[in-house]
Amino acid sequence: MKLISFSVNNSQRYGLLREEGVVDLARHFPHCPSLKSFIETMAEIPAEKLSHLSVDYPISGIAFLPVIPDPQKILCVGMNYQAKRLEFDEQNPDPTLFVRFPDSQCGHLENIVKPAASREFDYEGELALVIGRRGRNIPVERALEHVAGYSCYMDGSARDWQHAWFTAGKNWPMTGSFGPWLVTRDEIADPNALGIKTRLNGVEVQSDNTASMIHSVPRLIAYISTFCQLTPGDVILTGSPGGVGKKRTPPLFLQDGDTIEVEIEKIGCLRNDIIDEARADI
Repeated sequence: MKLISFSVNNSQRYGLLREEGVVDLARHFPHCPSLKSFIETMAEIPAEKLSHLSVDYPISGIAFLPVIPDPQKILCVGMNYQAKRLEFDEQNPDPTLFVRFPDSQCGHLENIVKPAASREFDYEGELALVIGRRGRNIPVERALEHVAGYSCYMDGSARDWQHAWFTAGKNWPMTGSFGPWLVTRDEIADPNALGIKTRLNGVEVQSDNTASMIHSVPRLIAYISTFCQLTPGDVILTGSPGGVGKKRTPPLFLQDGDTIEVEIEKIGCLRNDIIDEARADI
């Protein structure tokens, strides 16, 4: 199934997406105020209970929010595709990790904001996973049991602010887009067998398969859980394929008026327009 966070009449909600519209799950599970809290108890809810719920809103009547607007942690993996490692001459065999702050995110169809202080705002299409079950020191062979589901992510990067540490390039307001929805784990047997593409103004700029990851999804979960406890709603961004704008000749960076799309097989297509910070309400 597909789960979303959304707003309607300036009220933040979460729901179940169907072809005919959106079921407002917050109405039916008042003890779960957000999608993060819902997925923590999702395994205890009979599927037939959800299947009988009626649609509350047409899709045209809601505004998408980041899939998880309030994660405790967003853990990002860099240099996890061989093509990307070659572009940046990355030699370290261990996962490259950094963090993104929850308030740097936006949702599907919202405007991504190009920072005024950056002249090198770059695109990175990525597979995102959301943790559904708490754990530490999770073994590789049990790692996928801790996943609630998968989504798309556009991990916007201010390259001229990425120096010895990535954090300053990754945390400007409204620079990371997360969506459109969460596809639950039962619908994706192998997260490392998915085609992933990024398009800029309709032109394909990244194309690969998650099978090309250096560190697979289960191995990333096992590695990260050795040094921190993963909790429901935590987000792991699994890295971007090659083809980023920084390493093109000439470089290709995001500009006001551009449209960026991240499409992942079996999940969907995340779409956002780019606007300059001067035009943004932030």
